[in-house]
Amino acid sequence: MKEKLFFDTDIILDISIKRDKSLENDVKEAVKLISFVEAGEYSGYTSTIIFINTYYIQKKLKDHNTSINFLKRLRLLLTVLNVDDKIIQKALESGFNDFEDAVQYFTALENKIDYIITRNIEDYKKSTIKVCTPSQYLIMKKMKL
Repeated sequence: MKEKLFFDTDIILDISIKRDKSLENDVKEAVKLISFVEAGEYSGYTSTIIFINTYYIQKKLKDHNTSINFLKRLRLLLTVLNVDDKIIQKALESGFNDFEDAVQYFTALENKIDYIITRNIEDYKKSTIKVCTPSQYLIMKKMKL
């Protein structure tokens, strides 16, 4: 069975808007990992919240059509997981410092995800799911960067 990778907001935003030149290597590694998902080597997931956040931020920096086109392409690569009342309740009660990360975590946990891929590992201190950056994951799996 393919490993299930959940891509956090920061990874999707890094790919979609290339927020900071200092993140250029991080973006390349994230794109490389997404390309492995596209090739069918891994199963890729994200949440409805990430789609909404990405649209909102990307539209502000670019425009509606660019944002929608990016999300259409992303939707072909990643399975979008629902966020429901149960997940919101768990996130509210979790004690996570960042509510949005708690929602992502409980979405991933509910869907039996193997890894959360993020640039902000510190945000997932309470995670029982393995958490790593794209670079760490690629190194761990001995894939060429």
